[in-house]
Amino acid sequence: MDPVSSAGAPGPEPAGSARWAMLAVLCASLLLVAMDATILNVALPSLIKEMRPDALEQLWIIDIYGLVLGGLLVTAGAVGDRLGRKLLFVTGFALFGAASVLAATAGFTDSVLQLISGRVLLAIGGAMVMPSTLSLIRTIFTDPHERTLAIGVWAAVAGAGAAIGPLVGGVLVDAFSWSAAFWVNVPVVVVTLVAAVLLLPEYRSPSHHNLDLPSAVLSVAGVIATAWGIKHLAGGFRPADLAVLLVGLAALTWFVRRQLVAADPLLDVRLFANRPFLAAALATLIAMMAIGAALFLLSLWLQYVQGHDALQAGLRTLPVALAALAAALLTPWLLRHTGVRTVLTVGLAALLCGFVLLAAAPQPLGYGTVLIALITFGLGDGLAITASAAVMVAAVRPERAGQAGAVSESAYELGIGFGVALLGSVHHTLYRSGMTGLPEAVRGGRLENARGSVGGADEVARDLGRDTEEGRALLRTARSAFDDALTTTSWVSVGIVAVAVVLAAALVPRGFRADSAH
Repeated sequence: MDPVSSAGAPGPEPAGSARWAMLAVLCASLLLVAMDATILNVALPSLIKEMRPDALEQLWIIDIYGLVLGGLLVTAGAVGDRLGRKLLFVTGFALFGAASVLAATAGFTDSVLQLISGRVLLAIGGAMVMPSTLSLIRTIFTDPHERTLAIGVWAAVAGAGAAIGPLVGGVLVDAFSWSAAFWVNVPVVVVTLVAAVLLLPEYRSPSHHNLDLPSAVLSVAGVIATAWGIKHLAGGFRPADLAVLLVGLAALTWFVRRQLVAADPLLDVRLFANRPFLAAALATLIAMMAIGAALFLLSLWLQYVQGHDALQAGLRTLPVALAALAAALLTPWLLRHTGVRTVLTVGLAALLCGFVLLAAAPQPLGYGTVLIALITFGLGDGLAITASAAVMVAAVRPERAGQAGAVSESAYELGIGFGVALLGSVHHTLYRSGMTGLPEAVRGGRLENARGSVGGADEVARDLGRDTEEGRALLRTARSAFDDALTTTSWVSVGIVAVAVVLAAALVPRGFRADSAH
């Protein structure tokens, strides 16, 4: 039975056991999409060694997923509200499975272009799935307290997926190859699709307006161009990147103007006049900027500075997932008893403490310090992201739940992308400046490779011989430069998260409750 609701409010609420079974289906899909954003963090060295993509191709392999996913979320949320959230979910997840096969088989054809194409299609499928999960939760769970608990589970899975991506990638790369990071999606997709078709209800907005295609184009082009410009200008000024950024900002400005006068906007931008909604969106964006960059850099630190293989590095990042899971599940209770303002600021403050710990730690950095920082990151992420999602979902009418999901997921994904780009570029610049006094044998192409990244320095050291004096000296310098750069980058992150703490405290009224946001 597949009930379809198109009234101003959702149809009859499913029975208790059915509701939680539906949530399990949604969370299974979300887990894969979230994992795919980080699973290549530890698989990348294996992929580079096997396929040997050039520097530009490596950039596309990593960047394209977040760019396309972030660009499509607003449009996908609007499509789901109009055509059906279940339809969008099922279609998107089927595409996600097919794209996984395309990306996984790129190793057989030795085609970097096929791999990049697979990543693009994965992002399109993910963009269709992610806002659908949150909007369907809004439809399925009509009781505010139960809905907040469901959002807590949803946020726990999202955070855990991103955090265990490196672990799963490490296990698969260690046992098979980088392509297994994509093959693992296929059986989960098949089982989840069958369950989704049988269990999930359909819901469509009562609006009879057609999709505003010009606004959709402006939204997609504006977000992708703006994200591209910011990410690439972070690595150094180039006129072409500035031009792309300006085009993106112009497209987004035009998009906002259209939404203000549209009878049925893709995104009701007036939502941002709601101070708690604005605080939740900014908290998600800024928190994920900091933590996304931190997890990326710490994954490299574990492999290249500490010398762990992909599996060992993944295992050592597991505490952040466990802490995020515990905090997200605790958040609904905290929201009921303390309010949004307290939970949001405490969560962001926990992130702040983690970065202070990394920044102030004595050199060389040890795993004991990193472990404590990872736990605080997980606790802060679980509290802040869950509270933010609960606020955004409660702020919209049921028929507009796709918009809340789109804003929440856009802030989450773009935050990770911007964080890796901006803070990653800060770290890269500091690392290069620290690569001085290298052995005479490190010259020409070797010098540029060693100064380009700690992975490049590791490769040059292998060429020279790890046991030679030159190889050991190069590794000592590279590891010290990476540690020093990580310290300074952590101080920058402290400043970024401190801004989020202040904004959350200033924008969210004292005593505000998530179930009364609208």
